Amino acid sequence: MSEEEDTSAEVEDIFNPSRQSAEQPQFINKTSDELNEASYYWKPFNQIYETYPIENTLQSGSSSESKTNRNEEQKKLEFSQTRTSDAGLLSKPATSQSSSQPVTETISDYQVFVHFQSREKAEKISSQVPEENQSSDLKSDDFTLNLEAKGLQEFPKNILKIKYVKYLYLDKNQIKTFQVAGSGDMLGLEILSMQENALSSLPPEIQLLYNLRILNVSHNQISQIPKEISQLGNLRQLLLNNNYIDNFPSSGLENLKNLEILNLGKNKLRHIPDTLPSLQNMRVLNLEYNKLTIFPKALCFLPKLISLNLTGNLIGSLPKEIRELKNLEKLLLAHNKLTFLAVEIFQLRKIKELQLADNKLEDISHKIENFRELRILVLDNNLLKNMPEKISCCVLLECLSLNDNQLTELPKNIHKLKYLKILHVNRNNIVKITEGIFHLNNLHSLEFSRNIITHVPIEVKNCKKITKVELSYNKITYFPAGLCALELLYYLSCNGNSISEIPMDISFSKQLRHLEFNENKLLTFSEYLCSLINLNYLDLGKNQIGKIPSSISNMVSLHILILCSNTFETFPRELCTLKNLEVLDLSENHLQTIPSEICNLKRIQKLNFSSNQFVYFPIELCQLQSLEELNIGQINGKKLTRLPDELSNITQLKKLDISNNAIREIPKSIGELRSLVTLYANNNQISSLPPSFLSLKDLKQLNMKGNNLTDLPSAICSLLSLEEINFDDNPLMRPPMEICKGKQLHTIASYLQRADERDEKILEKTFKIVANNITETSFEFLCQKLNLVKSENNIPTKSFIPLNERAYQAFVKWKTENNLSLTTAALRDQLVRGLNMIGAYDIMDKITALNLFTCAIKF
Repeated sequence: MSEEEDTSAEVEDIFNPSRQSAEQPQFINKTSDELNEASYYWKPFNQIYETYPIENTLQSGSSSESKTNRNEEQKKLEFSQTRTSDAGLLSKPATSQSSSQPVTETISDYQVFVHFQSREKAEKISSQVPEENQSSDLKSDDFTLNLEAKGLQEFPKNILKIKYVKYLYLDKNQIKTFQVAGSGDMLGLEILSMQENALSSLPPEIQLLYNLRILNVSHNQISQIPKEISQLGNLRQLLLNNNYIDNFPSSGLENLKNLEILNLGKNKLRHIPDTLPSLQNMRVLNLEYNKLTIFPKALCFLPKLISLNLTGNLIGSLPKEIRELKNLEKLLLAHNKLTFLAVEIFQLRKIKELQLADNKLEDISHKIENFRELRILVLDNNLLKNMPEKISCCVLLECLSLNDNQLTELPKNIHKLKYLKILHVNRNNIVKITEGIFHLNNLHSLEFSRNIITHVPIEVKNCKKITKVELSYNKITYFPAGLCALELLYYLSCNGNSISEIPMDISFSKQLRHLEFNENKLLTFSEYLCSLINLNYLDLGKNQIGKIPSSISNMVSLHILILCSNTFETFPRELCTLKNLEVLDLSENHLQTIPSEICNLKRIQKLNFSSNQFVYFPIELCQLQSLEELNIGQINGKKLTRLPDELSNITQLKKLDISNNAIREIPKSIGELRSLVTLYANNNQISSLPPSFLSLKDLKQLNMKGNNLTDLPSAICSLLSLEEINFDDNPLMRPPMEICKGKQLHTIASYLQRADERDEKILEKTFKIVANNITETSFEFLCQKLNLVKSENNIPTKSFIPLNERAYQAFVKWKTENNLSLTTAALRDQLVRGLNMIGAYDIMDKITALNLFTCAIKF
């Protein structure tokens, strides 16, 4: 692979969101070109450029000459012993076991992958490994043991005596410590990976693993590096990122003479020892997101260093000695406090990538012309007012990002950057797009959003390789017709301009996939847009569109359509022909009804009808079996007063927003929405939650703020998935509002449980008061009023049962019969009303005294 092609791949890495994230570096293969590229796994920001993924136009092949060089380096590194499939830095064999398997079974049933040249060796190991887990491939001399994500709480000691283990993977467990018992344990171990465990330290016995070439203990809780690690003379890669290390050992480093990759990113280091230069073979060093306040001079004397990552520290300046890094190709210094660049940095003539985003740079020296090998330059979020004309000497530059500065223009000779593929100048003060840009024949992505550009010259059509154009929030009044000649353009955003008409030429842009005209001055939905048969995403929100042409049915690929904040008074029936539509936003319009034809949208998943003028809930929506999200909140629209029972027919519904209406009750059938995860019902007039509400077992977010709830169901604690709740601004008495303010389900459930127990005791006491004080005549009348079944009807010997006992038994039976339909408090209130009706005022006085007493007790 040529240098130019290498960089193309790197640029695509930055743009393609499907690429590996920087936070978790993967174990790379043993070849030297992969070692050179290892640092690219450690990007300090995953989304440097907010772009649509660039298509395969950035991919490239490899040359035979580079392969020859690669093979030579491969011999030097002696990484060739492992097969490509096993080799990569922790490129693990696939496992078939479930992570839910018991730990004891896991240890005894190792996921072992055996590859031997010698059948004799295989037989020795096979006696210790279950037969069903032995691989039949016996072609190489590798022995790999993979116990990733097996729920292990401690290091599996059983494997220590297996002498032929070379590659051991214990990632994603909960191991807190491990110990090597003797010098014979894991004698041949070459790769040990224990990332994402709970290690707090490394044992001194780590020095016994003298054949170790790769050690990965990243994403743990390690606070110190043991000095014994310096005895691992064969170590090539040491990954200690994402720990709590605040100090790096200052002695013994000279023994790590073979160390080539060191990752100490995301720790708490404040300084680097002066002995670091003893690591003469160091090629990749990651110190991102530590607490370094100065650029350590010791780093400047690592002669073979090709990649240095110091992103996210507190560095304010660069030392003159930085010029000594003659072989440095990649330097990441984003998110620091640099106010200027030492002139010596421009002596790094091999630099290919320089990232300086989020600093305080006001100027870039004209000596940038020395960077003849530079491919990627990121200067986002600084204080730059201009770029030097000498930037044109960086003739191999492929990516130039200048977002969030104070630029008013770009260098006039920018056309000399003939390999430039990515040019991002968002959020500056650019008035005019420099003419030289239109001579950049290799340009793929052009972004000038949030500037003050008034027009785009027709010459933009010369940039025939452009795939993405971002022109949002400028001062453009006419659609740039030159864009329609770009045959590879698939992403175009012109939001926030003053475009009032879309030209016929856009109908030739058949390749467009993503198109945005939000917040312009469009009066109609252009017929020409309907010719874009490959369009997936169309945003025409915040315009003045009131009608849809019938030819919209031609847009067979349209999945997402945004028409919010327009002037629609009726639902456009033409939309019902879009059979592949998945998302439709018609919020902030003047819709009153929905046509029955909406049932033709068989694939619709998300609907937004918020802030419209519906008189009633559109029952037609209940036909949409595929619907997963529905927003019909009316913060600016006409208020709905009820929800139909048919709402329960939308069985796939996961998110429902009915906020800011005047709804008085939730349908009793709400429990049939078994898939519901989110319910926003805030700012309504709901006074209670129906019993079926407790069937929403998948519910995670519930917002009932600003309603008329006075009590919550005791069984709300059964909604175990509930994570976010809000009952603010309700007249709650059970539980009281102060209990709900913490928005913790456990607290609310605990209160309700205690309240139930309390109410049961009060009701029991009330029954006894009434039973002990009521007369026979009053009891007869009370039984009639409450439909009580007197217990003596079933007892032939009435004279032997005292009145108080008969009355108490009748009350208990009455409670049992009504327990499902009435709460304990409701039963008590009904009993008091019955006593009032029969004139038992003396008993009522006693019950009132009981209530006053119980209210006086703090609960």
